[in-house]
Amino acid sequence: MKKKNFTSTALHSDREGKPEHGVLHKPIHTSVAFAYEDARELAEVFQNKRKGYAYGRQNNPTIEALAQKITKLEQGLASVIFATGMAAIGSTLLSLLRQGDHIVSSAYLFGNTNSLFNTFKELGIEVSFVDATDVENVSGAIQENTKLVFVETIANPVTQVADLEAIGALCSDKGLIYFVDNTMTSPWLFSPITVQASLVINSLTKYIGGHGNALGGSVTDTGLFDWSRFENIYDNYKGADPAQWGITQIRKKGLRDFGAALAPEAAHHISVGSDTLSLRMNKACANAQAIAQFCNDHPKVRKVFYPGLPEHPQHDRALTLFNNFGAILSIELDDSIDCFDFLNALELVVCSSNLGDNRTLGIPVAHTIYWEMGPERRASMGVADSMVRLSVGIEDTDDLLADFQQALSL
Repeated sequence: MKKKNFTSTALHSDREGKPEHGVLHKPIHTSVAFAYEDARELAEVFQNKRKGYAYGRQNNPTIEALAQKITKLEQGLASVIFATGMAAIGSTLLSLLRQGDHIVSSAYLFGNTNSLFNTFKELGIEVSFVDATDVENVSGAIQENTKLVFVETIANPVTQVADLEAIGALCSDKGLIYFVDNTMTSPWLFSPITVQASLVINSLTKYIGGHGNALGGSVTDTGLFDWSRFENIYDNYKGADPAQWGITQIRKKGLRDFGAALAPEAAHHISVGSDTLSLRMNKACANAQAIAQFCNDHPKVRKVFYPGLPEHPQHDRALTLFNNFGAILSIELDDSIDCFDFLNALELVVCSSNLGDNRTLGIPVAHTIYWEMGPERRASMGVADSMVRLSVGIEDTDDLLADFQQALSL
């Protein structure tokens, strides 16, 4: 059979494993322990000589089915599933980095990722924050002890688009791990493997799961990085195939040691949600474009941050790289309207901190998710006190526009 397209792959991924009794979705396996009739086989599983299940903290059949689906959607080699997106980032980096190492990161980061990276500094891992919209800033920050470059595809909440292709070429030339957070675009809008990403992280909580009913995260090895040249791989994880060394260490030192395991029930919710990823994203992106244009033309909105607008600094880059411009946008309100009053006046839009829900969500950025950063750091990221971030859902477009019209008419 010829290679299936994106949505067909998502829909029929579970069936390729011939699940028991012919069910269409991989069943929820709740057991945390797995029996072996031959004790030697269990030992071989622990020693990475045989595929299998050792303990629920590392893997289980329901979670493995989700991992295989994510791997296919990201066109990668293998994936590891975590309890949350932050668990995926933190566990992966702490499993691969050591004291004295250095990473270069985009300065335009999700608030919790920024907090985590500042914690790394306290642990002896150097971090340089740069404007990743220009590869020259990344190049200028590379040091002899640099091991990895970390970027997000579309930054939250100001929607800067990293110089993804050029950074990928730079990392390939320097032999650095290129770690790309694909959460804001999802595998439907963007394939990081096309810009030579080494590792891809997705917060499965967001667009892939899509329904706001399960936390989860994933890390996918694209197979492009040469792990045989990476000095931080422990001897225990150097199996016969060097291509597996990185993902094995992430699974063992990251997932196993930190214990950030996803529950099987959550894996099932996320897998079922992912079936409709492309359909949901297409509608949400269309709604986001309509709202961005409406707000861009409204006198009470000072500025709109959305890659789909021609005046966005990285509009042409987003047009080239992505299937669409995403479903996240932010607006900076005019001084004549209070951001809290505006959010309270919205009737259809829900005031909530999540992203990627089917419902449109809004939040006052500076006062909530970026409050801990302080005013100076917020200003450096372009986050004004009047900024409202919108995670656009799949409601009827006319209803959303009418809601914004009445809320801005206060």
